[in-house]
Amino acid sequence: MLGVLRRKVASGASSASCSRKSMHAVRPAVPTSRISSAATEEILLLPRQCGHARHFSHLVLPGCSMNLRQERRAVGNLHSSLTQQICSRPFCSNSGDLVDAVVPYMGESISDGTLAKLLKNPGDKVEVDEPIAQIETDKVTIDVTSPEAGVIQKFVAKEGDTVEPGYKVAIISKSGEGVDTVDHVAPSEKPSEKEALKPPSPIQEKKEEEMKPKVETAPVKEKSKETSPPPKRSATEPQLPPKERERRVPMTRLRKRVATRLKDSQNTFALLTTFNEVDMTNLMKLRSEYKDTFVEKHGVKLGLMSGFVKASVSALKNQPIVNAVIDGDDIIYRDYVDISIAVGTPKGLVVPVLRNADQMNFAEIEKTINELAKKATNGTISIDEMAGGSFTISNGGVYGSLLSTPIINPPQSAILGMHSIVNRPMVVGGDIVPRPMMYIALTYDHRLIDGREAVYFLRRIKDVVEDPRRLLLDV
Repeated sequence: MLGVLRRKVASGASSASCSRKSMHAVRPAVPTSRISSAATEEILLLPRQCGHARHFSHLVLPGCSMNLRQERRAVGNLHSSLTQQICSRPFCSNSGDLVDAVVPYMGESISDGTLAKLLKNPGDKVEVDEPIAQIETDKVTIDVTSPEAGVIQKFVAKEGDTVEPGYKVAIISKSGEGVDTVDHVAPSEKPSEKEALKPPSPIQEKKEEEMKPKVETAPVKEKSKETSPPPKRSATEPQLPPKERERRVPMTRLRKRVATRLKDSQNTFALLTTFNEVDMTNLMKLRSEYKDTFVEKHGVKLGLMSGFVKASVSALKNQPIVNAVIDGDDIIYRDYVDISIAVGTPKGLVVPVLRNADQMNFAEIEKTINELAKKATNGTISIDEMAGGSFTISNGGVYGSLLSTPIINPPQSAILGMHSIVNRPMVVGGDIVPRPMMYIALTYDHRLIDGREAVYFLRRIKDVVEDPRRLLLDV
């Protein structure tokens, strides 16, 4: 532990005496709105008459140890009679009883968010790491948790505020002292309702009597305003009737972000879509024959999505241009396969990523998809789990979509659209038989991918899905 800063100077007796003497200025910190009135001290260690010095400060709290924290700044030309005041907000105040619940780090690409919802009310008891509020960002919803177990004294921020990482949201009292649950108003309650229940105090009655003459003169001003003629409407301005049964709701940050990205995709890419149809007979037969054995061994159900992911990996290897992307005047070829899976949630569309999908087997793909889908639905998915991705698969068939043209997810160059499975009459071996058929669509950036590569890509997916044995033989 560094107690006193000493600096030795080789030349001169005055400079030597400067290095041996130090000034120790102790003064109580001035109470401000950000620093409690608890007993705090600041220590300033400076060599006398030296050009520059390092500045150390610490807070001395009852029951706490004394630590020095170095400040990264130089203090120059300070006299011995000068005492400098340092304003800093400690994490704990009032003898360490109060702690601040702050906005956590939200990711490299996210600088701020909106306080969407307060999960607790002032006066509620909370445990360590229990969520007390939700921050909505452009991509995900992040929880603000309580750093200590205690009682919520008050909320500093309110719903709808724009907050940044480190912003104080609430103050938690570990002991629960000084928290009056009756005086606090829950976020869902209206203040006017509580104020109406409280009887007026004698001081308030006196104030109301003093204000009565002022209130009586107010209608005179209002009458003068009412006498002024209303502004005339122009002849070209339409006079619309009042609209009933409508309500205006602000867009969430996630919805605005999705809208911006999709519109940018339309404005940037030369979008073109090609279609094909897939006979799902063999893949569905494979699934029905081995579904019980698959669950017993791997602990997860065998779905159709893993088959399309494996087919997409095979097609991306055969047509690497589909896995590439345009960057300025260059083309970036990706030697990895990170497949994004579009998941619709009540709050909007999110696209978690299967990392290194080309190295996964059927069981690993199914497990990862289930985990990411649950996180996306619960709103607990992280930014890292959605970042990147070289190709996207969107399954509109789960909602009953028969045919669609998906939009590319930037900065990718193509997206595969899956649709519902419908039994249709097909000609097989000269006979008309019912077959479970699915339409598939590939939307691609025509600036980079030609029609031939796009058709070959989609045909490869069709061949692998219709005959999964191709994956074993690599043909």
